[in-house]
Amino acid sequence: MRYQVPGRCPVCGRDLYVKKLACAHCGTAVEGAFELPRLARLSPEHQHFIELFIRAEGKLNRVQEILGVSYPTVRAQLHEVIRALGYEPATAEETQPRTPSTERRRQILADLEAGKITSEQAIKLLKGESS
Repeated sequence: MRYQVPGRCPVCGRDLYVKKLACAHCGTAVEGAFELPRLARLSPEHQHFIELFIRAEGKLNRVQEILGVSYPTVRAQLHEVIRALGYEPATAEETQPRTPSTERRRQILADLEAGKITSEQAIKLLKGESS
């Protein structure tokens, strides 16, 4: 019988490492100190969420439908996973596209009309991307 590899020590909660790897086909074994991948160190609940997230092609609305919970609940779960991986979730401000002010948009369109910039450059600037 094979068991799931635990990512954390049940006694102290620290990361575990793999000491021995073996081939199921030929029996070859390799011993050493192998670090588990970051995703393997997540709790089973977080791993399940990541699988759902991938199955839903990264669309939180679809994860919401699969789990039958609210969108804010799904977003909170995603933030938990992000933190468990050692990162900090982006703030709402960081995820919003930076659109230019009305005055800047007028200037971009004037520059386009005057031939100072190409239509591709104007599109990028209007989307808030750097030229």
